[in-house]
Amino acid sequence: MKNIFAALFLTASFAFASAQTISFEKTTVDYGTVKNGADGNRNFVVKNTGDKPLIISKVQPSCGCTVPEWSQDPIMPGKTGQIKVHYNTTLTGHFTKSIEVYSNDPENSRTVVNITGVVEPAETTQAAEMKSAAADVAVAQKIQLAPKQAVSAVTAKEATKVKKEVKSTAKKEIAK
Repeated sequence: MKNIFAALFLTASFAFASAQTISFEKTTVDYGTVKNGADGNRNFVVKNTGDKPLIISKVQPSCGCTVPEWSQDPIMPGKTGQIKVHYNTTLTGHFTKSIEVYSNDPENSRTVVNITGVVEPAETTQAAEMKSAAADVAVAQKIQLAPKQAVSAVTAKEATKVKKEVKSTAKKEIAK
């Protein structure tokens, strides 16, 4: 009788010991500092360290600014899969978001992974106009406008004025 219980116990322990097991290469992906509107896609590498197929049944982000994609195909023992995560990089500032990964791992059916980073603010209209003015200054120097006119483009309003003058002068130079 003891032998029968020992055999059942041993069989049961092997049955529970052999299973699919989820593991991640990294549980946090750091975007670092990215520009507003930059590529928001990153990948988590998932590995099945068990001896049965691993199935990821659901991936749930903490908010709508994060969108996950993953394969419904089983991850075979010893193989890897990916969970692609897209973060909306038009939202400026620091972010930390969690993503819940649900699988058929009997010991760890819910795993939480994270993304973090900083999205720089979008350029202001005035800053964009200043960059445009700097480009116009370079053009002005090429067509030999007075340096005082080129350097005086300090504000966005002045930059627009210089830009019009440069275009007008350039048209006159071309017409000659």
